[in-house]
Amino acid sequence: MAATSSSSKDLAEELLKKKGKLTNEERGKLILHYAPLIRYVAGRLAMRLPPHISIDDLISSGVMGLIDAIEKFDPSKKIKFKTYAEFRIRGAMLDELRSLDWVPRSLRKKASDLEKVYADLEKRLGRPAEDEEVANELGIGLDEFYNLLDETKNVTFLDIEIIKRRLPDSNSEDDIFDLIADEKDQDPFTQLNMSQVKEILKEAIKGLPEKEKLVVSLYYYEELTMREIGEIMGYTESRISQMHTKAMLRLRAKLRAYKDDLTGLPLQ
Repeated sequence: MAATSSSSKDLAEELLKKKGKLTNEERGKLILHYAPLIRYVAGRLAMRLPPHISIDDLISSGVMGLIDAIEKFDPSKKIKFKTYAEFRIRGAMLDELRSLDWVPRSLRKKASDLEKVYADLEKRLGRPAEDEEVANELGIGLDEFYNLLDETKNVTFLDIEIIKRRLPDSNSEDDIFDLIADEKDQDPFTQLNMSQVKEILKEAIKGLPEKEKLVVSLYYYEELTMREIGEIMGYTESRISQMHTKAMLRLRAKLRAYKDDLTGLPLQ
């Protein structure tokens, strides 16, 4: 089995180095070889999505992403094909999710309102807001606040994953600073210079509560799942997910505050 796997890998590498257009048969061999990568990416995305989102739809769009990666891959750029393909595959899946418009407007509004509360409260306090303080500001109890975090987690998750695909040729720890944005045309974050965004978020991440900072590091740098992070930190998967959501809300709030200062106009 190991010899077959090695032989298959060698064949894939040779085909990718081939100059000129691949034949349908050669393209088919590459798709078959990298099919497990498609399933892996789809599985990781599906873990953070509502159950009504079909993993088969993600896999189908991932195949198109892989084909796109095969066609556009340039070996001279010294990028590993697996890394390049993974970002293309994820990008195609995210495009599919966006086309489905699976997040209701009412849920997006809840996430936006919650983000604004974090921004206003932390500006007033001059430090990260505690859960109780945010709940009081919203006029709700802690249980309702945690339920709200659970409701809105997919909104912030998808926004960040969409931007992650912009970085197929980078493995720097600074990557996380490029992720907190939304590539939709109407999103104000796209108007910010990315070097400025990096600097703002570098400081913002330093200012996160320690547990949230650790979750961000383990999730984005080490690529652990929420369950694995929970086992390491001694919390339930649900509580880790809530920490991740709070971290993303705080970071996006920092960007919004910067945008307000830049334009002098509050975001709608």
